[in-house]
Amino acid sequence: MGKPCGYPRSARLRRRPEFLAVQKDGRRSHTAHFVVIARPAPGPTSRLGITASGRIGNAVVRNRIKRVVREVFRQTRPWLTAVRDVVVIAKPGAETLSYAQAAIELEPALARAGGR
Repeated sequence: MGKPCGYPRSARLRRRPEFLAVQKDGRRSHTAHFVVIARPAPGPTSRLGITASGRIGNAVVRNRIKRVVREVFRQTRPWLTAVRDVVVIAKPGAETLSYAQAAIELEPALARAGGR
């Protein structure tokens, strides 16, 4: 029996053309610390890609915010009704958020993107 809310490879945007396609054709939603871009997914499951530039901080800081965003997506994904490709771009200031603060900010944006 597998994880009910896992984050398998099939749930990730992994290649640059996938990110660019979402950024080109997707609908943007802004929060205080994130930009959420979503478009209908070509496959059977919703997928997530995360971008955190050097303006956010060093590699440790960028990877921490990516882990937080991934966990929020992993917890939210079972309730998304529409299958979407989602790119989350971290804005400066996102590195100061705790998991709870990021969840409060991202869950409504992901719900709008995923049709919940």
